[in-house]
Amino acid sequence: MKHNSAPDSPSSGNGFFRLSETDKTLALHWRSGSLKYRDFELLREGGIAKLYCCFDENLGRQVVYKTLHEHLADDEIEIQRFLREARITANIAHPGTIPVYELGRDRNGLLFFTMKHVRGRDLKEIIDSLQAKDPRTKKAFPLHILIDILIQVCQTIAHTHSRGVIHRDLKPANILTGEFGATYVIDWGLAKVWGEPELKKPEINRKENRDLTPAGRHYGTPLYMAPELARGDAHIDARADIFGLGNILFEILTHRQLLYGQSINEIIDELLHKPFPAPRDTAPEKDIPRQLEEICMKALEKNRRNRYQTVEEMMEDLLNYSKETKPSISRE
Repeated sequence: MKHNSAPDSPSSGNGFFRLSETDKTLALHWRSGSLKYRDFELLREGGIAKLYCCFDENLGRQVVYKTLHEHLADDEIEIQRFLREARITANIAHPGTIPVYELGRDRNGLLFFTMKHVRGRDLKEIIDSLQAKDPRTKKAFPLHILIDILIQVCQTIAHTHSRGVIHRDLKPANILTGEFGATYVIDWGLAKVWGEPELKKPEINRKENRDLTPAGRHYGTPLYMAPELARGDAHIDARADIFGLGNILFEILTHRQLLYGQSINEIIDELLHKPFPAPRDTAPEKDIPRQLEEICMKALEKNRRNRYQTVEEMMEDLLNYSKETKPSISRE
C-alpha cells in the first residue's frame, strides 16, 4: 500500500518549523564558543559571578550565561570553584537540577557556562512576599504547596547525596520554582564531592551578607550554615544539608529567619551556643502545625547525631504530613 507521506510527518501548514529549511543557512551563520550568544540582559550579580539571560544563535533559544567577574579572571581558587560548579551541576543530572549546556571561555579568556533558562521565582522572594502579605503570593503558595516544594528539594538532595555530593549552602535563595510545578536546587559552587580534595581553606559566602564582619573562614552563607560548618569541622557529611533543609522549613513556617546576629561573630555564637526558638514560639500568630514544627526542630538539632540521619528520613515525615493534610480538589 502506497502512502503519500510518513504517518508522523507533519504537513507544512500545521505550525511546525522545518529543520531542512534551517539547515540551509546553518553553515553560514554558525558561531563557535561565546560568539554565538547575543542580547545579554543582566539577571543577577553576586560577589563572584554574574548571570545573564542571552540568546543562543545556533540553537535559537534563550539560555542563562554565568561568568566570573573580570577581576577574578586570574584567581586560581575561584576559577577552580567555578569549573567545579559547572561540572558538578552537569554531572548530577536530575529533574531538580538545571541542565548545563556548555562550558568554555569567551574571546577575552574569561570562563563561562550556560544553562537552561528557568522562568520562575526563588523561595526567598516567595517567603519575603508572604511576610509582606502579598495577596497573589499568598493565594499561589499556601502552606501545602510550600511543603510540596520542600519535598521536591529533599528528593533532589537525596539524589545528589547518593552521587557523593553535599550542597553545603542550602537556603531559600537557592531554591527556584519554575513552570509546571518544577522545583530546582541551584548554586553548587560550594558543594563537597566525596573523594575530592577541598580547594582551599573554607570560606564564608558573603554574596548576601556584605554587612557582616569576618570571624574566621567557613563554608556556606553565615545565616544558613550548619554548626559543624561554622566550627570548621574537618569531617562534613550529608547531615549538614539536613540542617539547611530544617532552616528552610523554619522560614516556610514562620516567614522569618532563624538567626538575627549583626556580625558573623554574633551569628556563629548564636548558632553554636544559644537554643533555637521553636516555630510556634517565633510566630504565634500563625497556625503552625505541631507535626511540622517537630520535623523542623529535629532537622535543626545542633548535634548532628540527633538530627535526621538521612534526607530520606526527613522526606518520609514530610510526605506523611502531606498525605494526611493535603486539601482535596473540589470544583466550585
